[in-house]
Amino acid sequence: MLLSFTLENWMSFRDPVTFSLIASRERQHGHRISHLTRYKTRVLPISTIYGANASGKTNLFKALNFAKSFILKGTQPDSLIPVEPFRLDTISLDKPSKFSFELLTEEVMYAFQFSVTRNNVVDEKLDIISSSSEKTLYVRKNGSPNFHDSLVDDMFLDFAFKGTRDNQLFLTNSVSQKVDTFRSVFDWFRNNLVLIGPDSRFEPFERFIDEKHQLYPAINAMLQRLDTGIECLEGVEFPFDNLPVPDDMKRIIQEEVREDVTVRMRRGDPMNDRFVVTRKSGELNARKLVAVHKKIDGTKIQFEMRQESDGSQRVIDILPAFLSLMSVNSKKVFVIDEIDRSLHTLLTRRLIEVYLSSCSTNSRSQLIFTTHDVLLMDQHLFRRDEMWLTERDANGASSLFSFSDFKDVRYDKDIRKSYLQGRMGGVPRILLGPILADNIIEETSELPN
Repeated sequence: MLLSFTLENWMSFRDPVTFSLIASRERQHGHRISHLTRYKTRVLPISTIYGANASGKTNLFKALNFAKSFILKGTQPDSLIPVEPFRLDTISLDKPSKFSFELLTEEVMYAFQFSVTRNNVVDEKLDIISSSSEKTLYVRKNGSPNFHDSLVDDMFLDFAFKGTRDNQLFLTNSVSQKVDTFRSVFDWFRNNLVLIGPDSRFEPFERFIDEKHQLYPAINAMLQRLDTGIECLEGVEFPFDNLPVPDDMKRIIQEEVREDVTVRMRRGDPMNDRFVVTRKSGELNARKLVAVHKKIDGTKIQFEMRQESDGSQRVIDILPAFLSLMSVNSKKVFVIDEIDRSLHTLLTRRLIEVYLSSCSTNSRSQLIFTTHDVLLMDQHLFRRDEMWLTERDANGASSLFSFSDFKDVRYDKDIRKSYLQGRMGGVPRILLGPILADNIIEETSELPN
């Protein structure tokens, strides 16, 4: 689970901001809040982020995306770190960008933080948190390590640190050197944190094709109930030699795909076809994802994915995320930017309601998303501490705050009305009034054709 995320000097976030999923004392919807008994802490299963265009919502998503990529993939030797500091003042350009996570994995809390410039990792720290104290496993500062007393005599840790480049995290290099001491934290970023952008696709779409997959019946059952017109999704055998990819790519697949290994492939817009390639008994087999519809006479017909509406394709993209979140013992943390893109508000709300109905005090999955859909801004659906706002000030710097920060927001208040009236911030400051609009139209009409 993600407990909190703090960032500083990243894109429009100049000053430190903290996004927290620790539940406040309010009792609303308490039956679905995760209880960490060992830590006497309650954690939210969901959080939504509102804000005007260019207020910072997507920049927060990009910060998580950068941190995950930097932790898992690192950098090449002598390459720059792709960090994006605040650019609207000269002081921030020379300062490091800072990222800090508090997370729960295998029922243990950790705090991991690092600061970077384009050239190097300035500092890095990993703490393990018990119910009463924190223990620093290692801290890296000024190019030198400081390990906890229990780890000081581990010569291989010191060896792994000496092999860590200036533009690389020690956590990343230690795992690549097969040091398992900190692997649980690394694996949380790799296996638990899943990021889905507005135009990205949820990758494991092969479960739509594999009739033996445990989620296959649930996916197709939900598609029928979401008014997409799709009866089911299935895979159609496709000759590997006819796969619409360059010959060089086919050659790589021939060489690298081993027995019983599945490779996912997408052919981008406007085709938007999706394929899986698997090697069975030495032979490569390809299948293409198609949608099955029912004709007027009751028979069935297959549609190519490109023939489906953008909304139906968006449902197909994010539905596996919701089903994964609702799986028994799921520990996934899905972060979806613009969850409502191409979706009707009632459909989005229903997906959220179904997920929340699966949450309990023992749940460990989480859904975090950004949206402009104010019809979802409803305290019958969300608690106040589950709703956040981003806002950009006159200097271009973004801030982040929770609805629970407003002392006058009662549990029974229509917060949507207050938000749209600008009483809570997070809405665009539109200066285009009738007089100004008339002037612009008049000036435009005078331009030469």
